[in-house]
Amino acid sequence: MMLYIRQKVFSWGDHFTVKDEFGEDKYMVQGAVFSWGKKLHICDMTGREVLFIKQELFSFLPRYDIYRGQQHIAQIKKEFTFLFPKYTVDATNWEITGDFTAHDYRITENSRIVVTITKQWMTWGDSYQLNILDPADELLALATVLTIDSITDSQSGASVSVSSN
Repeated sequence: MMLYIRQKVFSWGDHFTVKDEFGEDKYMVQGAVFSWGKKLHICDMTGREVLFIKQELFSFLPRYDIYRGQQHIAQIKKEFTFLFPKYTVDATNWEITGDFTAHDYRITENSRIVVTITKQWMTWGDSYQLNILDPADELLALATVLTIDSITDSQSGASVSVSSN
């Protein structure tokens, strides 16, 4: 299953949609503009919140908690490394490798590919394709990609925005 995110200038205050492989809107994403720490609401197209991402404040390295309703389902964190960035998703055995700044990486579990993220070239604006192999991993994979994108952009000093245009 494929999901597409088209980017212009990323800001957690933006409102945008994530599209499926047929070009149909699948999720609405809304960032909180005035809040302590970054917050992101992911809703289905009826407006029902399916996931909530919240930055953990007062952490040495970036940490984001993922909630489904009131239930904490995972924490995504950047690990301390000297050469290449490394991220972990604590509720899984996912290993995340690749070039995060170029949006060309993959998530694996026990050598099985969970999702590949690639930048699509020759498109109007920056577009990213998420190829998710198991539909059961769809929401957590989307939350992981959005979180890594936020961490990467905030640490590069760049301001990149996600939009549905």
